[in-house]
Amino acid sequence: MIAALTAAQAMVAATARLRAAGVDDPARDARVLLAHAARIEASRVTLIAPEELSPEIAERYDHLISLRAIRVPVSHLLGEREFYGRRFRVSRDVLDPRPETETLVEAALSEPFDHILDLGTGSGCILITLLAERTSASGIGADLSESACLQASANAVQHQVQDRVEILRSDWFENIEGLFDLIVANPPYISLEEMQDLSPEVREHEPRMALTDEGDGLGAYRHIAASAPDFLIPGGRILVEIGPTQGKAVAALFQAAGLVDAGVIPDLDGRDRVVVARMP
Repeated sequence: MIAALTAAQAMVAATARLRAAGVDDPARDARVLLAHAARIEASRVTLIAPEELSPEIAERYDHLISLRAIRVPVSHLLGEREFYGRRFRVSRDVLDPRPETETLVEAALSEPFDHILDLGTGSGCILITLLAERTSASGIGADLSESACLQASANAVQHQVQDRVEILRSDWFENIEGLFDLIVANPPYISLEEMQDLSPEVREHEPRMALTDEGDGLGAYRHIAASAPDFLIPGGRILVEIGPTQGKAVAALFQAAGLVDAGVIPDLDGRDRVVVARMP
């Protein structure tokens, strides 16, 4: 009979498997996934380290590690991802919320707003965060993907903003009506030729339509810039996340559309991350 492994031994073996598979931070992922398999907080893993894993937990853990070894993202295995201090439900139907997108949220919160439009809302993390932080505001989240709309709606309920949000299936502005004092978007900005350079976690497990426009990476910004002035009140702002080399090009698109005060905001790593502009 093979002796059961302790939690510590299982983590060591899992870390080795993930390292061999090319996972970036195998020890961290092994720890987080053990906590998930044992249904405890990650901070408590140390407490169970000397204990033998039950067969049920060991089986769940082995399954999770096997999926992580073929580069399924940890967030998909957990079913959630933290963003701006809140946990959002995620799946392969939506783009994973990322820390750099918090730069857009911070910039949006730097001025008052009452009515938000979030284009390509995905999980709803941007819109829902802004509504949670500004309890007097309301907003619309639009996405072409029906699955993304369902995910965003579920997250709105989870964070108790459902009474102030409307989630619509829309191809950018197609089904949108009304005027807004804030438009936000994290559109697909990866060019077709850059797709091959993405990690397997992103390239193979996140929705392609949320990653690339199948062209030069600026297609979504052209659509947004062309229509945004029709949906902004005077003085209203638009903020979009960008790739780190796209700041000047996207700012120029907004200026050509008649928007003013276009500027580029860096993220915490100093890379261009957000373009902001305003309706005259």
